[in-house]
Amino acid sequence: MKRLSIYTFVLLAFTANGCKKFLEKPPDNRAELQSPQQVSQLLGTAYPQANYMSFTESSSDNVADKGAGTLENVNGDPFQFMDVRDDQEDSPEFYWNACYKAIAVANLALETCEKAPNPQDYQAQKGEALLCRAYAHFMLVTFFAETYDPATAATSPGIPYVTEPEKTVIKQYDRGTVASVYEMIERDLTTGIPLLDDTKYTIPGYHFTKKAANAFASRFYLFKRDWAKTVAFASIVFNNSDPTNVLRPWNTTYKTMTYLELYAVYAKATEPANLLLVETPSIWGRYYYSYRYALNSPKQREILGNNVTGGEWGFNYQTYTVGSDNFLLPKINEFFVRNSVNASIGNAYVMVPLFTTEEVLFNRAEAYAQQNNTGAAIADLNIYAATRINNYNAAAHIITNAKVLNFYGGGNLQTAVIRTILDFKRAEYVQEGMRWFDILRYRIPVTHTTFTGQAVTLTANDPRRLFQLPQSVSVSGLTPNPR
Repeated sequence: MKRLSIYTFVLLAFTANGCKKFLEKPPDNRAELQSPQQVSQLLGTAYPQANYMSFTESSSDNVADKGAGTLENVNGDPFQFMDVRDDQEDSPEFYWNACYKAIAVANLALETCEKAPNPQDYQAQKGEALLCRAYAHFMLVTFFAETYDPATAATSPGIPYVTEPEKTVIKQYDRGTVASVYEMIERDLTTGIPLLDDTKYTIPGYHFTKKAANAFASRFYLFKRDWAKTVAFASIVFNNSDPTNVLRPWNTTYKTMTYLELYAVYAKATEPANLLLVETPSIWGRYYYSYRYALNSPKQREILGNNVTGGEWGFNYQTYTVGSDNFLLPKINEFFVRNSVNASIGNAYVMVPLFTTEEVLFNRAEAYAQQNNTGAAIADLNIYAATRINNYNAAAHIITNAKVLNFYGGGNLQTAVIRTILDFKRAEYVQEGMRWFDILRYRIPVTHTTFTGQAVTLTANDPRRLFQLPQSVSVSGLTPNPR
């Protein structure tokens, strides 16, 4: 027994010494960020890896009840203007969590940049982290709080603006106000842009380049109703030159492509129209055309019928199966990653274009119109139309004051130009969820009618325009949105 005790003691001594040496080593080479390059790698995950298209498109006036089709909560609940009974991919709760995960990464990167012995070497990483933090908070305040209005922003509840890594298990947060959230977004945005360095990116399309950051700024100031800054930042994206060559060539090159070729090119990093892309776990690419509540024949005619140019849209829409009412434009493609080489199960992903040159052009045109510079707004619309109308002919299809007023029944030219912009945007981004942004900003009422004739309406000030906060955040002291 004595001999056994001695052996045991010696073994424990060696084990304890070995454990001490093991525990002194970082368990993961990412646990300690010791170089700008490591921070850059970390920032690859500082973008919300979640897709909003399903719940925003299904809430919009782009969809109808087809009476049959694939039915998931992330499609059916938004159509009924109900809180989504799901927390998996394509749900508001999944998006909320993905945004705060991205914010946590950005804050860790910022802390590293600030504490580094040579902070001047981390300026580009600091700039990207600030942009990532600003973007995730902007998307959260857009979906989960009231739309910015100068008259109410100071009293409307916002969302928690997190500026430091969370180091407690359950931390109490304050929603602040929409105004305070916008102030912090603007601070991060304007501080971060000058620090960006595009040469630091291996594949720029997946990071906040200067163009992508200025595109974000043009959206932010459009929501904030600062028309002059919207124009200024949008123009920077185009280097104050003709945007034609960086718009998608729908009525020329795209027109001759097969649907597989369109799928391959639409969300490609080398496509000039794509300013920022993110990979998201999502089944939207699998079902967006076959969901029960989706684009059907009447909706397609409503959105893509007559337009102010007098020409026909060049978008290559098609039915998924002959004779079906499942219309799709081949642009939302699914990438399926198997769990192993021989596995039949895996995870579905969708590459989401977060910012495009088309949106920037629309932002600038709308800001011009809001400044009552309708001539400049129409000029931008003509640039866009030249890449979208079949067999475009300037003499026949050019947009003029008279055409705009005649198409919308006379009245105020400024209002008619803005309506043109919103209709063009609706056509451009159908099935991508972008229509929801304009529904929010202009408080456009939405009525969804079921196949049996029952109608439910989302009015201009309906509290259901705000997606509901996850139930789990109540432990952090957050009050849910009213219902």
